[in-house]
Amino acid sequence: METNTHYDAIIIGGGPAGLTAGIYLSRARVKTLILNEGTIGGQMVLTHEIANYPGVESISGYQLSNVMKKQAKTFGCDIKSNITIQSMDLGNDIKTVVLEDGQQFSANAVILSPGGRSRTLGIKGEAAFKGKGISYCATCDGDFFTDKEIVVVGGGNSALEEAVSLTKYASKVTIVHQFDHFQAFEHAIDEAKNHPKINFKMESTLTAFYGNDKIESVDIKNIRTGQSENFKTDGVFIFIGYIPNTEFLKDKLELNTYGEIVVKPDMSTNITGVYAAGDSIAKRYRQVTTAVGEGTIAALAASEFLNKNKNNINHELLFQ
Repeated sequence: METNTHYDAIIIGGGPAGLTAGIYLSRARVKTLILNEGTIGGQMVLTHEIANYPGVESISGYQLSNVMKKQAKTFGCDIKSNITIQSMDLGNDIKTVVLEDGQQFSANAVILSPGGRSRTLGIKGEAAFKGKGISYCATCDGDFFTDKEIVVVGGGNSALEEAVSLTKYASKVTIVHQFDHFQAFEHAIDEAKNHPKINFKMESTLTAFYGNDKIESVDIKNIRTGQSENFKTDGVFIFIGYIPNTEFLKDKLELNTYGEIVVKPDMSTNITGVYAAGDSIAKRYRQVTTAVGEGTIAALAASEFLNKNKNNINHELLFQ
């Protein structure tokens, strides 16, 4: 017979948003559980160096994840990682989550922060050089390519805007796009085309990455002619879309056409007692700092919700 462990709040996802929510809730003596399907830290773990986190000059994503995890556990937050969620019921007053191994947990409130992942090219060498010359975040990693020659893959607003942004660091930016035209606003196209540091390889696609300890070159194939060339580069930034990790939430709550969780300003969803934060929600900017802010808001909103039925939560600590 399955046993059930009840919590005040369950957080799905252990990235910066989920860990922040866990820190705030646990510090206020809210009985909290974080369930994380992968490694604690989410996409943050893949970042070699974070140099724009306020109050911290430089830290690796892995180190920052461990600091956040330690804080949450110190305040009493339970954390289970590398688990698989088999099913969940969010519709009732008491929410339930069942794991693949049969463990069952319930809570009065749930915060969803499953994060997301950048859409990848899925070609030779991409996995090996991720974080070693391949990046999916200009804001995170642009500074590491100062005076370097880089490649940007994509033809939408994000690709063109980030390419222009990267010219603050890189000596040369080559945009590789599979079509003969861009899928972006005119002002973004004009800005990229008129920038002296930006060059273009249209109707082309990357087919492989090469290097030793870090990326050194890529194969670029012209789709129209079929010809390929080996192109020397110090780094590649890929902006071909973003995928929220919300497949398991389909038909359970409101998602937009991109699969992102729709939230109100207090991070509440269309289901009472269910909140969301981090890279899985509908928003424009995806940074560690934005995720931390959303995790904070979700924790505060969830605590107010819990306070309607419980009196043992120390809400004063939430605001300190």
